[in-house]
Amino acid sequence: MKLSEFDLNLLIALDALLTEKNVTRAGMRIHLSQSATSAALARLRSFFQDQLLVPVGGRMALTPVAQGLIKPVRNLLLQAQATIATQTRFDPATSRRRFSVAVSDYAITVFMADALRIVQRLAPHIAFELVPTSERAVEALEAGTLDFLIAPEVFVSKGHPKVPLFEDTHTVIAWTRNRNVGRRISLGQYLSLGHVAIHVGEGAAPNFDELFLRRLKYRRRAEVVAHSFDVVPHLIVGTKRIATVATRLARKYAKFLPLKLSPLPVDVPPMIEVLQWHKYHDKDPAYIWLRGVLRDQAAKLQGHLIAHSNRHRQPGTTKSHPGSRNS
Repeated sequence: MKLSEFDLNLLIALDALLTEKNVTRAGMRIHLSQSATSAALARLRSFFQDQLLVPVGGRMALTPVAQGLIKPVRNLLLQAQATIATQTRFDPATSRRRFSVAVSDYAITVFMADALRIVQRLAPHIAFELVPTSERAVEALEAGTLDFLIAPEVFVSKGHPKVPLFEDTHTVIAWTRNRNVGRRISLGQYLSLGHVAIHVGEGAAPNFDELFLRRLKYRRRAEVVAHSFDVVPHLIVGTKRIATVATRLARKYAKFLPLKLSPLPVDVPPMIEVLQWHKYHDKDPAYIWLRGVLRDQAAKLQGHLIAHSNRHRQPGTTKSHPGSRNS
């Protein structure tokens, strides 16, 4: 069969079938009835001379031919969408685009909440869906089902464009009435005290600082493990435990919780939060506009941290961070 004889609309059905591995769910995904989706599958089987989906133990599984079609079909559709979007005029004041963004609660608290207030003033009809960061978020971005990912640079995809947003360091937090912790904490104290640790994502992956501590062969005594950055300061109050959190988050919560902040007694490089998108969306005017807004807001945030650090630095002293990089 020649390409001219192939109904290109079948690619949309094929993509849904390859993703869902189920005729009913695939039909719901592309707003087709089950019978229409079954008919599309029959035509696809005829074209490829392969069953594509076969029953295995009470469920449907992809054949080897179907497995090999997943990425090429998805790339074809993404390229088509990108080509159309690139030629489409974008006006933020009237646009009703919807963006999905994978972002941690930490980044929402210190950055995204303010950025979205700016976006609403400039583009009042644009909508957002904020989803948690995880390995699945990276997979969704690579598959083209997620618009943006905001995460530390070490956790993003290597195959798609990204730009740095802002840096952050790490700080030890403790309850103000915790007598085991003073203005500074030694490495021995740090490792001997009980910690509130942070693991994020479905697989409970270790946080940025934990990765570097493990490389240095340091082990913290985790008495509580939380899956949200924002709950950690609350879990410290009224206890003898300590926690390591991003400095911006520590300073924000110290304004209204009884917390004291101490420098981390281990050289952990600054955490660089980056903004990433799929390569096929690189020229989309809407993506370009939103990237600009987010980078402008990040520049203001970065400048605020530098000003804050300068105000609290002792005269004649400087502080460096091993492994730091300009953003």
